[in-house]
Amino acid sequence: MTARSADAGRAGGGSSARPRAGSAARAGGRVSGPARPSRRPATVRPARGGGRPSAGGPQRLLDRLKRAWDRPLTAYYLILGGSLLITVLGLVMVYSASQIKALQSGLAPSYFFRKQLLAAVLGGVLLLIATRMPVRLHRTLAYPLLAGSVFLMCLVQIPGIGVAVNGNQNWINLGGPFQMQPSEFAKLALVLWGADLLARKHDKKLLVQWKHLLVPLIPVAFLLLGLIMLGGDMGTAIILTAILFGLLWLAGAPTRLFVGVLGTATVIGALLIKTSANRMSRLACIGATDPGPGDQCWQAVHGIYALASGGFFGSGLGASMEKWGELPEPHTDFIFAITGEELGLAGTLSVLALFAALGYAGIRVAGRTEDPFVRYAAGGVTTWITAQAVVNIGAVLGLLPIAGVPLPLFSYGGSALLPTMFAVGLLIAFARDEPAARAALAALATRKPVFGRKPAGVRWKTMRRRVKKRPSGER
Repeated sequence: MTARSADAGRAGGGSSARPRAGSAARAGGRVSGPARPSRRPATVRPARGGGRPSAGGPQRLLDRLKRAWDRPLTAYYLILGGSLLITVLGLVMVYSASQIKALQSGLAPSYFFRKQLLAAVLGGVLLLIATRMPVRLHRTLAYPLLAGSVFLMCLVQIPGIGVAVNGNQNWINLGGPFQMQPSEFAKLALVLWGADLLARKHDKKLLVQWKHLLVPLIPVAFLLLGLIMLGGDMGTAIILTAILFGLLWLAGAPTRLFVGVLGTATVIGALLIKTSANRMSRLACIGATDPGPGDQCWQAVHGIYALASGGFFGSGLGASMEKWGELPEPHTDFIFAITGEELGLAGTLSVLALFAALGYAGIRVAGRTEDPFVRYAAGGVTTWITAQAVVNIGAVLGLLPIAGVPLPLFSYGGSALLPTMFAVGLLIAFARDEPAARAALAALATRKPVFGRKPAGVRWKTMRRRVKKRPSGER
């Protein structure tokens, strides 16, 4: 190629005045100057996501976990799996912790376990019923349940019908070995009735007025609290108060109103504690490391002993020493201490993680729904379960006074287990009723993909719905 042809190519808009070495060699011409390499250096394309290079395996694993955590059915699986695991582990620990107590009472070693298993089966039936009931039926059930709870708590105060247990008269004898505690059903009644009341006022835009926010919610709650305190059950009254505050918080109560109600409840609680020597002694046992005069802190101290002797992995299932008469109520209020002694720190942290997952899932359901009743009911149930777990575990750890409330789904007691499992069924029903969850469940019901693979032709567009890929060219 001559200089004239190069000039002509430059003037005519040719590709380049400097041909590649490979093309010149094929044409048989000569190339003046140093020869250029035949291949261009490889260009490094920036990674997706703002031009940063892709991270390694840990980052990809973290991204996968985040995507899995944001899936529509995450709350559904957390509530269902977490509640079932807590219940099953509770059955195991009830059997382990109650054997010595049963033998000391002249009963079969599996006496308390069989009663708890029967309650768990009945609670499972209630859970399934709650998951299948429509929201409208739940709202209709609120008023009969509230009226029935008030009626039964009035019967508790009638001599000959009400039964006193550990100084608190809040039980009704059903015949034989079965008793019922109506105040446990009052928790569920307050959640359903309060959620329905606030939802109807929300639809009419009345919650911006204080009188509609407080009446009749506060008077009815105080009626339930008064009936409970007539029997001396301070622990259940604390949980009912927590449910009330949870409903007010979800309804958007102003800070001044919220602080005012909280201050009133605190003053009333302080007076009730001050006027009872038993409650004052329990308050004095917070953080105690010695039983004290008259062994008034015996239960609190031996609960700490049980946790301390468990170590990291425990002494083994069934090998607790504190349940041999040293620790009172090892299968009810202080079953968490026996769990720490037999399963160690690993067992107690597992229980805490399950309750944390259940609480997170409940908050997620309440925060993502558009239905005000679902939001209030889900928030009320979550407040109920988490507050009761905190009060029970805090008492075992010596951080709170012993309130005498069971660990939800875990401790022995059919009266506490039945309404709690129905409440968990509510959360499951609300979690699966989300539009994205319904679509995901419908896709799982119609398709049976290979384990670990997504169905062909289906991708996750958003966490709200599944969208099928369109073939190329389709509009």
